[in-house]
Amino acid sequence: MEISCFSSHLGWATCVLVLALLLRARRKGSWHPRMSPTDLTGKTAIVTGANCGIGKYVALDLAHRNARTILACSSRERGQAAAEEIQRATGNPNVPLRIVDLSNMASIRRFAKQIQQEEKRLDILVNNAGVSGLPFSITSEGLEQTFATNYLGPFLLTNLLLDTMKASAPARIVNVSSFVHFQGMVNMKHLTGEERTKNFHQTYRNTKLMNVLFTKELARRLQGTGVTANSLNPGIVKTQIMRHFNWLVRLLFSIAGIFLMSAEEGAASTIYCAVSEEVAGVTGKYFDSDCRLMLPSAAARDPGLARKLWEESERRTGLAESRGM
Repeated sequence: MEISCFSSHLGWATCVLVLALLLRARRKGSWHPRMSPTDLTGKTAIVTGANCGIGKYVALDLAHRNARTILACSSRERGQAAAEEIQRATGNPNVPLRIVDLSNMASIRRFAKQIQQEEKRLDILVNNAGVSGLPFSITSEGLEQTFATNYLGPFLLTNLLLDTMKASAPARIVNVSSFVHFQGMVNMKHLTGEERTKNFHQTYRNTKLMNVLFTKELARRLQGTGVTANSLNPGIVKTQIMRHFNWLVRLLFSIAGIFLMSAEEGAASTIYCAVSEEVAGVTGKYFDSDCRLMLPSAAARDPGLARKLWEESERRTGLAESRGM
């Protein structure tokens, strides 16, 4: 999943192979979902982007643990196929599909309203969905598409579901970021495309930094509620996130894939944050692909920047206006 920032030419692809081999060697002693006995009977979880890749394996694990596992997907066809596959694999029939376009704030509001009407509780929210390689584009709501999908969408969705999660506490919010956030920067004008990043690699890095900043500020605001929020790096994982790149990059990625983590392996750190006993009560932290606590970048630890980004995000998603009503 995290290869996009490196794959612009063969030299970077070589670096990826070396890094991937090192990461695979490290994972020999890492935490595995089978190490957690957590049973989620009576609990409800939402996983965005659950029709493929990391999201699908996270949803599969949660369903195995008997959770009501809601797949939040943009494609009805692919989402339904994933839901049926997970139901067959786990014997858990309680795996409904709900449609949401995370680049569209109106769609997110409809989705959140449906969840609030249908669900009595929400114990786990996994903000996994993300895109990379998209050309610069402004949505009908005046937002840059990649920033909307990767950051503003999860920001709005999480905030709209907070009351349900607080009522279900203890509950966990898990935001999938990336190690590339270390190369990210925050420019509020990028959210609307008023100013453009130099390329889509930088766009992706910036959104992943925003994910970590959002998590830190969210955790601060949720202190005392029983709802925790953590972010993580899944590692260099072979998923479908490269589908928007040109054929040469996709070919290099396919060749490199034999050295990369599988989507199932890459789901481990997300599952760790969502269900492990070790993370119970832990909040505002960043975990690496080996499920270990790690300091995020200096920018990601800037509380003033986190608050500024939060306030701008409230404004850009319309959350500030709705709360003022």
